[in-house]
Amino acid sequence: MQSWRLTSFLFKAAPHIRQISCCSSSLVAKGFIARRSVIMSTESGIGVAPADEKSTGPLGPDGKPLSKNALKKLEKEKEKEKKKAEREAKQAAEAGTKDAEDYAKDRYAILPMAQSQEKTSRVWTKVKDLTVECVGKRVLVRARLHTTRGTGKQCFMIFRDRQYTVQGICAVNDTVSKGMVKFASGINRESILDVEGEVKLAAQKVQSCSQEDVEIFVDKVFVVSLAEPRLPLQIEDASRPETDEEQAHVNQDTRLDNRIIDLRTVPNQAIFSVQAGVCNLFREFLTSQGFAEIHTPKIISAASEGGANVFEVTYFKGKAYLAQSPQLYKQMVLCADFDRVFTIGSVFRAEDSNTHRHLTEFIGLDIEMTFNEHYHEVIDMIGRTFVHIFKGLRDRYGEDIAKVQKQYKSEPFKFLEPSLVLTYSEGVDMLREAGIEMNYDEDLSTPNEKLLGKLVKQKYDTDFFILDKYPLCVRPFYTMPDPHNPEWSNSYDMFMRGEEVLSGAQRVHDPALLIERAKLHEIDLEKIKAYIDSFRFGAPPHGGGGIGLERVVMLYLDLHNVRKSSMFPRDPKRVTP
Repeated sequence: MQSWRLTSFLFKAAPHIRQISCCSSSLVAKGFIARRSVIMSTESGIGVAPADEKSTGPLGPDGKPLSKNALKKLEKEKEKEKKKAEREAKQAAEAGTKDAEDYAKDRYAILPMAQSQEKTSRVWTKVKDLTVECVGKRVLVRARLHTTRGTGKQCFMIFRDRQYTVQGICAVNDTVSKGMVKFASGINRESILDVEGEVKLAAQKVQSCSQEDVEIFVDKVFVVSLAEPRLPLQIEDASRPETDEEQAHVNQDTRLDNRIIDLRTVPNQAIFSVQAGVCNLFREFLTSQGFAEIHTPKIISAASEGGANVFEVTYFKGKAYLAQSPQLYKQMVLCADFDRVFTIGSVFRAEDSNTHRHLTEFIGLDIEMTFNEHYHEVIDMIGRTFVHIFKGLRDRYGEDIAKVQKQYKSEPFKFLEPSLVLTYSEGVDMLREAGIEMNYDEDLSTPNEKLLGKLVKQKYDTDFFILDKYPLCVRPFYTMPDPHNPEWSNSYDMFMRGEEVLSGAQRVHDPALLIERAKLHEIDLEKIKAYIDSFRFGAPPHGGGGIGLERVVMLYLDLHNVRKSSMFPRDPKRVTP
């Protein structure tokens, strides 16, 4: 009886234990019942009791034999696990095969950090040099990834190098794998890449790029520096025309807070190319006229302009000031027989002015020179300097100017040669005729400056003019009085689009008159003793002026805010970045 029961149990449990004969006599003969326990199923928690215990089949968690349905369920779970294992094995095999088939795996990667590990003889090509003459040639280019667009088996990429852009195409072929295309499509914008490929003629002009006629068919792409995935501002948004009201724009504070990204835009690259051009042309012309470039101190012992708008700094155990102008030192150098000098450097003004044209630190282009008979020799020289700058920008920087105008619309800058010179009284007369009530001894307000600029443009068709013979009472202490009328001075301002860009004058070179003028302006003589003493041993008649670089660029390009033409602007509310 017991043998029959065991035989019956083994028949039912056969799928869950190793295959054995269902013959009970054979099992008894082999001592199977006496020596073995039934196999436990650890995955399901199901088991059978040892042979010497009373049991009729696999036991469940409750210690009772499983039903037929439970046994079927157990079979299904085992089959499911088997298929899962087979599927995972197949996927692993396919992955191995895929890796083996990525014939382009050496053609793309994120490179290790560049630490000048090696030097090679590779030849690099700039994006701006990619023209139709390069068609058919292989090139190696380093550029930023401007945009990328993956479309399955190919990826369209735009590479940017400063103001220049070119389209690249990375498409699956005998040398470019699917993995490489997928890699290229996933690179973050603004990352710096090294790409190689053949230059081909574009089927149609690529209007979104500066290099419209050619494309690079990329077969190698390596990431030199990976940008973070989220940018604080989008290059496309920061480059949109100001007049495009339907599209997203980036406000000024966001731009300045993230100036490094903002400066990457093509219009900004062009603006600062023009700014560099102004400096180059300024230096070029004055050097050709016998001027020597000098460098003056920016830490001084007294307020150089005689006013209170200076930054005071701790200087060891005493105090000093940041120079409002290189004025005093330019004059002292002329007394040392340098004859004609210019300087380009920082100027500091502690004016709490939050206007579109004021900065607390700007770059000054300063001129100082001796003259023989009349200070108009100085006015003529400065006027010719401006004309040289305007002509040079027009003739040499037209491409940059056009790029700026795509975002900031403006009329071409107009000027006369020689420059228009009006007296201050004539300027006041023009304003009075236009209905402005003002006296001849008043300084021009900003609104009156702009109005006068419009009146001059209407009458003389020029955006640049010079206003001579200012009232003495509105000029610094070192300004030479007019010999014919003590209420006037031998001083002048120069204007672009109705805004002042240069202030200058004949300087007082007689120490007695200089002391008199300083006392009138309540300046501590002890603090400017070295300056006054420099004129005691023979000083030539001289004059000059100071130009605000950022303001010149702003007005020439008609940008409407000097912060657009200052790389890292400083004003009363901003000292970063």
